[in-house]
Amino acid sequence: MGLIGTILIGFVIGLVARAILPGTQALGFILTTLLGIGGSLLAGYVGQAMHWYTLGQPAGFLASVVGAAALLFIVGKLRGAST
Repeated sequence: MGLIGTILIGFVIGLVARAILPGTQALGFILTTLLGIGGSLLAGYVGQAMHWYTLGQPAGFLASVVGAAALLFIVGKLRGAST
């Protein structure tokens, strides 16, 4: 998958993660995209540590959304935002 595809999928994953968590998250386009990409990376690393994925195998869409939601929760707590 190319860079543009990664960015688009990351944006979609970030949007879904923001939609499933309650509260308002003041994130723009770039931060939402980075949230989705970061969630996918987090899901991939956790999946490899738990032996769900092999090295080089990408995380699934649902795992990426869960990873992005976890990152969004952590960022919300660090920023002190009310959720």
